[in-house]
Amino acid sequence: MLSPKRQITIPKDLCDRLHVQPGDEIDFVEHEGRITLIKKRKGASHGVLKHLKADSRYTDEESLIDTVATRRSSTAKSKRRAA
Repeated sequence: MLSPKRQITIPKDLCDRLHVQPGDEIDFVEHEGRITLIKKRKGASHGVLKHLKADSRYTDEESLIDTVATRRSSTAKSKRRAA
């Protein structure tokens, strides 16, 4: 259950199985309405994206520019909705 302070408690048996301890850094990732918690460990994500291949039609710079523009656009829309 989410507390009034928007905090959650992870059950002890789950923490024990996943080797999560107080003080561990946790990332929260949202995708398609689901939240995934990921324990931060140095090197933990090594090779996670190795199955992805770059699209040779786009340079790194073009990809970066598109990503920044997309994020700016979505941020602007969020601010307009909040106003």
